[in-house]
Amino acid sequence: MIDSLINPSDSPERQTAKLLTIAQVLMRRVEQITDDSGAAYAQFQRAALLEDQVRERTRDLERALDLLNASNGALAEANRATEEARRNLANAIETVQEGFALFDADDVLVLCNSRFGMHLLDVQDHLRPGLHFDDYVERVSRSDYLALPDGETPELWATARRQRHKDRHVILNVRIVKDRWLQVSEHRTETGGTVILQTDVTDIIRLERHERGRMLDDQARVIRATLDHIDQGICIFDAGATLVGWNARLAQLLAIPVARLRLGADFGQLLQRLVMDFSFGEGMTAQALAVWADGRSGRGSLRFELRRDAGLILAAFGAEMPDGGFVMSFTDVTAERAALQAISRANETLEARVAERTLELQDALADAERANASRSRFVAAASHDLLQPLSAAKLFIASVADAALAPRAREAIDKAQNALVSVEGILDALLDISKLESGKAAVSVGPVRLNPLLAQLTDEFAAIAAAKGLALRVRGLDVMVGSDPAYLRRILQNLIGNAIRYTERGRVLVAARRRGGMVRLEVWDTGPGIPEAEQDNIFKEFHRLNARASASEGMGLGLAIVERACALLGHPLGLTSRMGRGTCFMVQVPLVDAVAHEAERGPAPSVQGNDKIALLVENDADLRRALVLLLESWGMSVLEAGSGEEALALIDELGILPDLCLVDHQLGDGLTGIAAIRALWARHGTIPARLITANRSQDVQDQARAAGIAVLMKPIDARALQGFIAQVGAQATTMV
Repeated sequence: MIDSLINPSDSPERQTAKLLTIAQVLMRRVEQITDDSGAAYAQFQRAALLEDQVRERTRDLERALDLLNASNGALAEANRATEEARRNLANAIETVQEGFALFDADDVLVLCNSRFGMHLLDVQDHLRPGLHFDDYVERVSRSDYLALPDGETPELWATARRQRHKDRHVILNVRIVKDRWLQVSEHRTETGGTVILQTDVTDIIRLERHERGRMLDDQARVIRATLDHIDQGICIFDAGATLVGWNARLAQLLAIPVARLRLGADFGQLLQRLVMDFSFGEGMTAQALAVWADGRSGRGSLRFELRRDAGLILAAFGAEMPDGGFVMSFTDVTAERAALQAISRANETLEARVAERTLELQDALADAERANASRSRFVAAASHDLLQPLSAAKLFIASVADAALAPRAREAIDKAQNALVSVEGILDALLDISKLESGKAAVSVGPVRLNPLLAQLTDEFAAIAAAKGLALRVRGLDVMVGSDPAYLRRILQNLIGNAIRYTERGRVLVAARRRGGMVRLEVWDTGPGIPEAEQDNIFKEFHRLNARASASEGMGLGLAIVERACALLGHPLGLTSRMGRGTCFMVQVPLVDAVAHEAERGPAPSVQGNDKIALLVENDADLRRALVLLLESWGMSVLEAGSGEEALALIDELGILPDLCLVDHQLGDGLTGIAAIRALWARHGTIPARLITANRSQDVQDQARAAGIAVLMKPIDARALQGFIAQVGAQATTMV
């Protein structure tokens, strides 16, 4: 009932007044009613309860009213702050010197300052919040103040502007009337809106134009100065074949008065002058030049010559320019043509002299080749003669190697053996170097055990170094390297010998160092060093740094041989040197698998010469005697002969066939070794035989191979001879 009497939409004051009125009416009614049944009291209780409820509701309404008043106050304060912020933002963007506009994420204008669009007066009045960006672009494209580029319509401009608006950052220049320019820049905000700035850049563009014009004027002056100072005549024509530039040299070369060279002249006038005063060179006519200048058939580069009766020759060149015009240059080549003619005449004379000189050189070359061949034959013959006694000496020493000797005697024999090996190596190298110089060198690369080689070199040079008061130190490696043993020995001999020769005090160090799969052989000395300017020259023949060195100390061939041998073997050669401190020569050789090669070699063959008969055919008595002693020391019986004929007669006389034959190749005027073995085989069957020779020519090797005869080279290696005898013994055992 009370709820129906009180309108919730009434104000709290109105509701309170209604409740008080209701309470007063109820109180009066209670006082008037006197009911014996106590109904009046019950109504009074209900009225009191109702009053409490009304009072509670009133308090709730008062609290709600307080909260509402507080909210209204906060809202009013927020509205005031928002309005203040908006005014501040408007004032801030108004102070910006550029035009400023903000579009929201839906491309709707939120706000802008008064400078935005100020140059487009017919658009500025429409710049109000709520304007869409497309409408803004449409109005700008049709503005009377917008200066569109030539040939561009408002529709095309608007389409291009909207397309650029899709980019996150946009900067473009817009031209407006009266030669003014606006730079428009757009930038996206984090919320997807767009900020547009308009900046008047008219002064900047005008300044750039001024600077560009000034630069073009400067460039034109530089070009003009350049054209006037070059020795070529230059003329420049535009796309219409109209003269737009030339230099003074052109007038001089073509003998054209300067007054007739004026801007705007047609190319035909120049062509007419050329036809009157010049004749065209081969491949060019006036008509062809006119067609080229017209340009309808395209312009490639053009070269031709012009000649005048006075002897003037001009080289003309034409080329097209990017703008469709073309440039032509004329160069006086009269002196060059005269020089070419003089050179041609001189060449004819020189050719005759060269032909004559060539014949002389051919004769000299033939003489040199004959002298070189004679020297090679002499070296080979001398080496052969030296190898004979050397081989005998080695065999004599080998024959007493197994005898019981005192330690000092054993040491002396070992050193003598090493010395003979060194001499043998030198002679072998001498023969190979002779082939190297004649272009017939051949190498035999195989496994070489490094330590024994270095030990031989130590024995060879230790006494020489000690005689000069030098300390010779050798640090080897127990490895095998891949090289030609004779050439490698020769290389190290020359390097060590040079180090000792040019070192006055201190020491010489020979060291082998591992470097991955290589071994670097180093020869260090404490000599005077080699200047950097001489480090290439020292490898030349007959070149010595120490000009005072005598011929006995070398002819300057050692390092030349080292370089050639290293190149032949593929061993990198290098050197480092410090003046006053010394020099180091380095040779790199590849490592090989020592275990595999030792397994291939196997143990040294054992000689089983008991009860075996050897036929020895050797015309050198000393070598024959040495071989006899060696073979007899191995328990063999030896049949000696000095020639092939004597050997055949001896076997026929005795009626005994030898178990093996050792036959020298060069046996004097009779049968050669090969012929003697073949005759022996023809009479008595194939007997194991070896041809002994110091001749290393390919011809002898080919003859022996064709006859099926193996060769033992002099000086004879006792180990190789043991291997042959052991092989014969093994074959005999197998047959039994």
